[in-house]
Amino acid sequence: MAQGKPARAVVVGGGIGGLTAAAALLRRGWEVTVLERAGSVEPVGAALSLSPNALRALDVIGAGDRIRDLGAPLGDAGVRTPHGRRLFRTRTDAASARFGGPMLLLHRAALVDALIALLPPDTVRTGSPATLADPGDAGRPARVTTPDAELEADLVVAADGIHSAVRRTLFPDHPGPVYTGFTAWRLVIDVPDVECASQETWGRGSIWGTHPLKDGRVYSYAAATVPAGGRAPDERAELLRRFGDWHRPVPDILAAARPEDVLRHDVHHLARPLPAFHQGRVVLLGDAAHAMPPRLAQGGNQAIEDAVVLAHHHTDLPAYTAARLPRTTSVTRQAVRASRVSLTANPVAVAVRNAGLVALSAAGPGLLLRGFDGIVGWRPPQAPYAAEQAGADQQ
Repeated sequence: MAQGKPARAVVVGGGIGGLTAAAALLRRGWEVTVLERAGSVEPVGAALSLSPNALRALDVIGAGDRIRDLGAPLGDAGVRTPHGRRLFRTRTDAASARFGGPMLLLHRAALVDALIALLPPDTVRTGSPATLADPGDAGRPARVTTPDAELEADLVVAADGIHSAVRRTLFPDHPGPVYTGFTAWRLVIDVPDVECASQETWGRGSIWGTHPLKDGRVYSYAAATVPAGGRAPDERAELLRRFGDWHRPVPDILAAARPEDVLRHDVHHLARPLPAFHQGRVVLLGDAAHAMPPRLAQGGNQAIEDAVVLAHHHTDLPAYTAARLPRTTSVTRQAVRASRVSLTANPVAVAVRNAGLVALSAAGPGLLLRGFDGIVGWRPPQAPYAAEQAGADQQ
């Protein structure tokens, strides 16, 4: 890097983690290029939840308030059986008081658009698959090749997802992602004249979730323990077969859905932690570093955390690994345990689980929320954007 020239970062992957990293590094004075393989940055997926830990991270890059305006606070919710018997109730006011704000739900596209708005024009290059040619070291830059050119970089941020090619290049002996044991369906649709409150329903080896979005649509998801690789000719019909006789509004939502509204994917995660999240001048971020099951709704949240912590340690990559590897390993393990509990198919285990939820609900919200202190209570290592601006104005 020439003296006086801005450091250059290349971000491989234009998803939530990659875009957040780009915005955070730009605020640190980096010159940033985002390489996205797809022809557009329109996200594949439905909705996602953002918890206070990720919203505090977004505050660091000046996006927190905008995202809060876009999201719908997750209201009082709970867990039911397929026949509708309530097992557990959650209170959003108790969670907000404990963690400094509510859980928000918003469409992925809204979050992506808000992040792109933080970037200068032409920062994101779509239709640009990238290959790590050289991770670099203290004496030479990293090199990334695309069909059009080879780019040198002082930092490469690998945000290329669960099947990360960069991860395979850096750690060829790592086994990579493994099947979590369940497949998932997602849909975002209008459900006219049907009241849809936030809730989950837990059956034997299967779950259903329903949450209203701010724009009036309904986000629903389902999961079931099945062998990997299965697909149905009509996934809506498959959902009807599995969930059509569950309590309302599940059948109402399925009645309003079209086959093309339903997305399905097998869920994988990195069961073995990586030895590090960096090598040479390259760092791994988000699912490329620590893909986890979605049962704690922390995948995207942890990627956002990664991005702001990386920007904080942008000149000290071992410090980034030290800050993120233990935390994300712990969150991943908790997500795996939560998946096993909620998706157990053993009848005895289901009865024990349901009785435990009833007892936990009777004990009050504090007991359950305490278990999330270490996840949702996280705070970024640097001041948020507003605090930085206030400090600058006072100088």
